[in-house]
Amino acid sequence: MTSQTRDLRLPASWAPFVMPLILSVCMTFIVSGIATLKAIGLTDRFFDLWMGAWGVSWIVSFPTLLVILPLARKLVNFIVRPV
Repeated sequence: MTSQTRDLRLPASWAPFVMPLILSVCMTFIVSGIATLKAIGLTDRFFDLWMGAWGVSWIVSFPTLLVILPLARKLVNFIVRPV
């Protein structure tokens, strides 16, 4: 890459949306996979059912994180002594 290559990263103002997006994708992927595996076992329908469960759980978790994350930060700041 040269110094003239455009920086394709999002501006810092997008961070409050990108963080919950990444968290919700990762967490719902893992948790829905574990829950689906526990519920039906490793069957031939596992992947399809897992992806369906993941989609539904992500649709709920992303907007929830947008609301909860600022409240969680305030609670952490209340509980934890600053350095």
